[in-house]
Amino acid sequence: MKEQKFKHGIFLFISLVVFVLFILAFVNIVDELQEDEIKHFDDAVFTFIQSLVSDRLTAVMKVITYLGGVQWIVLFTLLVIILLLLYKKYSLALFLALTTSVGGGFNWVLKWLFKRERPDMEALIEQSGYSFPSGHSMGSFILYGSIAFILFRAFDYRYLKWISAITGGLLVLFIGLSRVYLHVHYASDIIGGFTAGGAWLTFCIAFYIHFYNKRRWKKHS
Repeated sequence: MKEQKFKHGIFLFISLVVFVLFILAFVNIVDELQEDEIKHFDDAVFTFIQSLVSDRLTAVMKVITYLGGVQWIVLFTLLVIILLLLYKKYSLALFLALTTSVGGGFNWVLKWLFKRERPDMEALIEQSGYSFPSGHSMGSFILYGSIAFILFRAFDYRYLKWISAITGGLLVLFIGLSRVYLHVHYASDIIGGFTAGGAWLTFCIAFYIHFYNKRRWKKHS
């Protein structure tokens, strides 16, 4: 029991460090955004992405970006929650429901606070609302990160754990890239979404693990 509690303490400490790093990264982006120092970075990314535009790639990016949209996130979240309930994983179902729904609310609040307009260029898809932080990036980081965490706990084999984590990470990355490619977000919006989503997901995972272990230890005491 002492060894388990020691490992639990190490996990919480690492979680705190990761959480703080995400927060500091987000604050740094906000500072540069308010001082207009990030414009050169955004312009450079746009210039590079523009050189890759083609009809075929645009079609692919539209599919990828849909996987980070509100409609798909809500539908996919409900599907996973139903599966978790069928397998009687009630705590994980609650974890996923609260993490994604509250995270979506946070994104709305942040957009309302910063009120950054979208890129002043012809978008390849229709998109409304404010730009920073990217809702697709933040939402996909939270959703697919949560599912990767759930699968990481569900799989017994280490290689399956890492496959789920890497797959989720790549999907989130490509969703972020698709938003810049389709001209509906600046690159800094994407990074802002990743850092905000990462901070929230780290907090939720640490919170879940902490109370899950406390309840388990209480049963065995």
